[in-house]
Amino acid sequence: MKNTVWLALMLAAFTACNRTPKAVDPASASAAKEQLSVLRDSVDVRWTQMMASDDAKIVAQAQILNELERSPGANQPQLQLLDRANSRLKALRYQQLSMQSAQIDRYDSAQDSLLTALRGLVTTPGAASTTVQNTLETIGQYDGQVVGYRVQYDRAAKQFNSYLQLHESQLQGKASSKTLAPLPLFELQN
Repeated sequence: MKNTVWLALMLAAFTACNRTPKAVDPASASAAKEQLSVLRDSVDVRWTQMMASDDAKIVAQAQILNELERSPGANQPQLQLLDRANSRLKALRYQQLSMQSAQIDRYDSAQDSLLTALRGLVTTPGAASTTVQNTLETIGQYDGQVVGYRVQYDRAAKQFNSYLQLHESQLQGKASSKTLAPLPLFELQN
């Protein structure tokens, strides 16, 4: 009897392990919600990468300013002004769900002005150490990646927006209205 019960339990466990999960109807609302979630995750990864790169650029700019402040003969008032401008960049930066062309332009202009001023200070003879020069090169690399990150983000956001529009009727009531809003793009809209 013990062997029969044991054998029955083993057979039941084996059968349970070999069951194929029930297929999800690709046209169902739950499948649409899952796909939308995957697309949103892709958008969020792109955004996070872009923000991390931008944050690293801001930190590197602060390092250059700190290094220049310790240089003999440094123009302290100018460096303090640039440091305040660098510190305000994150607050000035556009936000993913509400960004508009004017905000992006304002941020890019502030970032470019600061970078131009830093380059001007670093090219002054005797003003820049090797560390400052290397850090400025690193900032240039971060700056050169901005367009690529924005293109990657827009590509993912367009896929999200297209899927959202195509499956709007299936998604109604399946997600919060925040999730169902189309995402703004860096690309200028016609």
